[in-house]
Amino acid sequence: MKILLIEDERELALSIQTYFTHQGFHCEWAADFTSASDKITSYNYDCILLDLMLPDGDGMNILEQLRQLQKEDGVIVISAKETVETKVESLTTGADDYLTKPFHLSELHARVQALLRRKNFHGFDEVQLGKIEIKLEARQVFIENEAVELTKKEFDLLLYLIANKNRVLSKSMLAEHLSGDMADMMDNHDFVYAHIKNLKKKLKDRGINDCIKTVYGFGYQWTYEA
Repeated sequence: MKILLIEDERELALSIQTYFTHQGFHCEWAADFTSASDKITSYNYDCILLDLMLPDGDGMNILEQLRQLQKEDGVIVISAKETVETKVESLTTGADDYLTKPFHLSELHARVQALLRRKNFHGFDEVQLGKIEIKLEARQVFIENEAVELTKKEFDLLLYLIANKNRVLSKSMLAEHLSGDMADMMDNHDFVYAHIKNLKKKLKDRGINDCIKTVYGFGYQWTYEA
């Protein structure tokens, strides 16, 4: 899962980024309004952690920009402002949640997990898809009650494919989801094919066949329903 942290306090930002990286997230950091605006214009994120008070702009304008771009990125405002008016304005402008500083990282993590469940899996922590059972918080996959050992990238790839099961996802979209803005610096995205191949094999070994369709010239699509 991919997070964008928009926060100008370096020490806090590094603490949050380190924490979520250890939790298995890909966490990018924008320290000011300008770089944040560039990132949300160029990339998609599962969750954006947004500070409202930025050195070169108002974080509220980031919310407005996301709405104008018709982006579906989830947003949690993290701010020292704790007035009811600011909270209401943030939520009505497009934020999904609001957390007042200071906060415990474990609470922020819980808010992020809750947001991702609401956005992608109707609020459920466990996803049942035919013979496949996925425990989101524990990052575990079971097929007919037997654990399937997936790497972090394979697990993220599986969730992304399932959450977008009605869409054909291009190789570049999958590369961006797995590697963030680093994908732009790569000569090619062949690593996506390798992760797809490994994931398909692990699922096939457990009896789940033809779950990921290759749409030649376009990308990949999740096709397994039951």
